[in-house]
Amino acid sequence: MSSAPTFEAAPGGRAPVARLPRLLDGVPAQGAMSLRTHLNTHGELPLPGRRDRRGPDALIDQIEQAGLSGRGGASFPMARKMRAVSGARGKPIVVVNATEGEPASLKDRTLLETLPHLVLDGAVLAARAIGAEEVILCVCESAGAGLERCAQAQSERSRLGNEWPRVVLTAAPEGYIIGHESALVSHLNGKPAKPTFSPPMLFERGVRRRPTLVNNAETLAHVALIARHGPRWFRELGIAGQPGSTLVTLSGPVAYPGVYEIEYGASLTSLLEAAGGTTAASRAALFGGYAGGWVDGHLLSGVALSDEHLAPHGVSLGAGVVLLLSESACPVAEIVRVARWLARQSAGQCGPCVHGLDSIAGTLEQLADGTRDRHYSQRLAELVALTAKRGACSHPDGAVRFVTSALRVFEHELADHARHGPCDACASSREMPLPARASRARAA
Repeated sequence: MSSAPTFEAAPGGRAPVARLPRLLDGVPAQGAMSLRTHLNTHGELPLPGRRDRRGPDALIDQIEQAGLSGRGGASFPMARKMRAVSGARGKPIVVVNATEGEPASLKDRTLLETLPHLVLDGAVLAARAIGAEEVILCVCESAGAGLERCAQAQSERSRLGNEWPRVVLTAAPEGYIIGHESALVSHLNGKPAKPTFSPPMLFERGVRRRPTLVNNAETLAHVALIARHGPRWFRELGIAGQPGSTLVTLSGPVAYPGVYEIEYGASLTSLLEAAGGTTAASRAALFGGYAGGWVDGHLLSGVALSDEHLAPHGVSLGAGVVLLLSESACPVAEIVRVARWLARQSAGQCGPCVHGLDSIAGTLEQLADGTRDRHYSQRLAELVALTAKRGACSHPDGAVRFVTSALRVFEHELADHARHGPCDACASSREMPLPARASRARAA
């Protein structure tokens, strides 16, 4: 029996307001939700042709009406992506990109470890809607618990005996760049896990040269709920430009870091309150992950969590990351460390990525050590101009965005290091995760 959405009374006698959690409804404290509990929580899978006489295309219409966008970072409209694949020549394939190479994000890993059936539901429904007979679920090879629980979920579902398309679970190599969908498809085709040049686009020729729909785990989990509750229910949360809820990985000086479900447009303050409040003052916050940007700490009190509200600060939620940096940390040491890691994550197939990112990281390292002259800002501006929007994929653009926002927000600290070298805080423990840390899921 499907569980209905819960509501709370709105002030002033207005209509009831939908309440969270949605995706994280009933998330277990330990282990993964069983198939039986999953069905009791969310209801049977609404298969096209059984309850919907309009056929599988109706799901794409529902997704379009809901306004669901991708939750992997690019925010591409899900319905538009599905229509492109379904309209291409050849038998399509669905790929679930749950590799999550972003070190500051744990949302997809959390879904696989605790709610794998919700992800599998969405993948199966999306596949049926576009006419695919195969789903490939890609999990990072280092995500042992995620792989194990997805395999257990597949075993549970196989006993039902009536599920198609076929779902294949596969392990993908660890790394930041494999999160790029063309790099993942290249790996699935038996080639190096590197981004490929377009055209052809993946919706035309992807895995085994067939039309391929690639989506991350959270996006497909939303598909599973939209199919059950409809687009109007989905839009009861969020804002017009970004309806619905989303998962956010919160880290830094908060009482309970972890994965939280919020509605778009919620205040950062409400998220921090749900996490038990801050444990120290924040110098700044990183939004969107290591391809995102920084916002100065004194501006955080009025921040709302949607791309529309974050745009004036030059940032977005991206991959669903909010990382607070405490005032006791050295931002220069943190930025240098991440910039060097991003340079090492290069696919090694174009000059801007190989040489540009390495030179940017090297200049920052010299600055942090006090061995770079005071004209570092001019040198970095030159390197950024030579690197941004010139790469074979979006990796150098994301790294440049991370660095340029840091140059603006941490201008004082960078200048101080250029003049005097390392500070006392440089020796303190690092706050920015490399690699990602384990964390529990919570609903805000």
